[in-house]
Amino acid sequence: MKSEPSECSIDDALAAPKSTVPWTGVRNYQARNFLRDQTHIGDGVLFYHSSCALPGIAGLAEVASKPYPDPTQFDPRSDYFDAGSRPADPRWILVDVRAVRKTRLVPIAELRAQEKLADMLILRRGNRLSITPVTAAEWHYITHRLLGASQ
Repeated sequence: MKSEPSECSIDDALAAPKSTVPWTGVRNYQARNFLRDQTHIGDGVLFYHSSCALPGIAGLAEVASKPYPDPTQFDPRSDYFDAGSRPADPRWILVDVRAVRKTRLVPIAELRAQEKLADMLILRRGNRLSITPVTAAEWHYITHRLLGASQ
């Protein structure tokens, strides 16, 4: 899950009450569908900093809630307001994410250099999705080989 550190960094998430933040602002249908259809409470999350000087994995987190409507879609003052979305039929959803721990930064260049991660969706050219699934093998490789089992 990508987040711009200026909006919500791993440090911000760790400092939040119960280290939990709502993952607001998803406004891509494919990313929304991944979030809605493929996330479950307890799923691991690679907390990825994007749109910054050094993008990459900055921490580990977990999904802490079932999907529910993103309230920012109904707030005209929000950057994520969607005039076409209605409370009776919300277009956009979110999940709460609980930060588990900060890790060493694993830059995207390091991820790209790993042959075992060559098929990882986030590394595909042109991918701009903020939420992408990670296979069990990719998760294991990153958490054990790149971050070390104690991370």
